[in-house]
Amino acid sequence: MSEDQSSQPRSWLEKISELFSDDPRNRQDIKDIVRAAADRSIVDTETLTIIEGALQVSDMQVRDIMIPRSQMTFIQENETLKDYLPRIIESAHSRFPVMADNQNEVSGILLAKDLLPLVLEAHAEDFRLRDILRPANFVPESKRLNVLLREFRSNRNHMAIVVDEFGGVAGLVTIEDVLEQIVGDIEDEHDFDDEENNIKEVDPGVFTVKALTPLSDFNETLGKELLSGDFDTIGGIVTHHFGRVPECNESIRIDGMKFRVINGTSRQINLLEVHLNKD
Repeated sequence: MSEDQSSQPRSWLEKISELFSDDPRNRQDIKDIVRAAADRSIVDTETLTIIEGALQVSDMQVRDIMIPRSQMTFIQENETLKDYLPRIIESAHSRFPVMADNQNEVSGILLAKDLLPLVLEAHAEDFRLRDILRPANFVPESKRLNVLLREFRSNRNHMAIVVDEFGGVAGLVTIEDVLEQIVGDIEDEHDFDDEENNIKEVDPGVFTVKALTPLSDFNETLGKELLSGDFDTIGGIVTHHFGRVPECNESIRIDGMKFRVINGTSRQINLLEVHLNKD
């Protein structure tokens, strides 16, 4: 009987438990154990990425991943349907913050699906936008991502408005933004895939740059002469200067520019924020 039991194949959980010869003392110990499990093919690379992402989320705050106010697609409460409908169609988003007249107060969230039936009515211009708004959920910049994810699941919200310490609107965050920190990049309407949009200026002297952007395009667009060495993409150069794959929100200075990782996994960088000035 014992021989039959010992010959049964063991699950990956049983195999990985063998690696815990000593109790882990911190998160880094857990990461080291899981990486060792991946090296021994006890878990696959995808599982390793998810576990590391889940551990990383508990150390991150909303401010690390939020979409800043300057990049938000929003609607003014006093706009007409003709004013904002083209913006909704162009962005292809499903949820939109609606701002009050004072520019720093969110009246609610507009769901595109709530608007569609009204667009077909003969007197679509006569409806009041406020009547179809959903309540907005507000979170501070300092909220931990693991806490936010738990709140998203419990209240079934998919978007939250991020406020700063003075109560002003700092940006927004979605459940997808949090999940991407665990499972990696999720391609959808928020992503920009066209080559000409690999680099976007979000503020004067501040750009978001896809990690796969060719170095030649980066230099030409930003007027720089960053040397490539043996690397063809801007993500490869940044990873080289770190000496490892950096985690989200880590930053480094290269040739007078500040590069901050704003999206990535344990295996690669996906998106960078580049500040042209040193400060």
